[in-house]
Amino acid sequence: MGGLSGWALSGAALGILATMCMALLRALLGPSVYDRILALNMFSTKTVLLIAVSGFLSGRPEWLDLALLYVLISFIGLLAVLRFSKYGELGRDDRVRP
Repeated sequence: MGGLSGWALSGAALGILATMCMALLRALLGPSVYDRILALNMFSTKTVLLIAVSGFLSGRPEWLDLALLYVLISFIGLLAVLRFSKYGELGRDDRVRP
């Protein structure tokens, strides 16, 4: 991909990498657990964007399928981390059984 669109996508990739570095910094320095979780969620979102931009830069738009798979796995992981941070465990079942 050449011309102005190639430069724009390269600039977008560099911007995404910069925000990924800032998200990692927030995840390391976050004052609370929820700030760290939010920063890691932002990092995974930026990873999906970087996969999509890299796919278009390399001329392989099928990488969007990988990006969608990554976002689904990231969402399930986020739910697990939030549940663990709230309850302290993942497998407890509070329903009353007869």
